[in-house]
Amino acid sequence: MIQPTHASSRVGGLNPDLPEGPFFWRERVAEMRAILDQLAEIERQAPALAGRLDHERIAVAGHSFGGHTCSLLLGGSLQGESFSDPRIRAGMLLATPGRGGADLMPDYASRFSFFDVDFSAIELPTLVVCGAEDNPHFTPRGPEWHADAFYDAPGADALLTINGVGHGLGGVAGLDARETEAEDPEALETTRRLTLAWLRSMFSIEQDAWAKSQTALRGSAASIAKITVKES
Repeated sequence: MIQPTHASSRVGGLNPDLPEGPFFWRERVAEMRAILDQLAEIERQAPALAGRLDHERIAVAGHSFGGHTCSLLLGGSLQGESFSDPRIRAGMLLATPGRGGADLMPDYASRFSFFDVDFSAIELPTLVVCGAEDNPHFTPRGPEWHADAFYDAPGADALLTINGVGHGLGGVAGLDARETEAEDPEALETTRRLTLAWLRSMFSIEQDAWAKSQTALRGSAASIAKITVKES
C-alpha cells in the first residue's frame, strides 16, 4: 500500500492562499497520477518493494476528502470534466462526500462547488463505506448523504455501513487524532477487515473472502456492520 502525503496537507505546507486553495482538489488528483507514473522509481528507491508491486492490479482508497479524490480517479466527473485514470482497476470510498449543489446548504454549495461530482460515470468496481452515525454539517440530509456514490455509480456494487460510529469510522485518521470523534478500535478493525476482504476478492487473491464476510454479518456479527448490495 502507498499512502501519499498531499502537498496541501498540514505537513505538506502548500500555501492555502494560492489559486485553487485551500482545498487543491485538482492538485490531489495530479499527485495521485504522479505516484502511478513513478511506481518503478518507488521500487528503485525502496528495494524492499522491488518486484512486490503489481502494476496491473491497482486500487485507490480514500477517506472523506481523500474519497472525493478517489471518486474522480475512478471516473466521476466534475463540471463535465473527467479525471479517470485507466491504470486504476477498483476503488474504495470511505465516508466520501455525497452529491453537491442543491443537496448542500446554500452557504456550503457556493463554497464547495467541487462537491458536485457526477458519480454516474463510475463503472469500475467500487465499495462505498459509511458510518451509521456520520451526520455531516454540509447538508440537511444526514448520514445517508455519504452513501450517494453507491446509489449513483453503476460500478458501486456494495455499501458497507459500520454501526455505532461517525465520520472517523472508529479512528481511520488515528485513535489519537483530533479528527477522531469516537475511538472505537472494534469498529476500526471491522472496517479494516471488511475492506480488505472486498479487495482480496475483487482481485482474486482470496476469492471467497467477501462472501464469507457477508455470511458473518448475517449471523453472529450482525450488530457490528451491514452490507447492502445492488440487485442484479
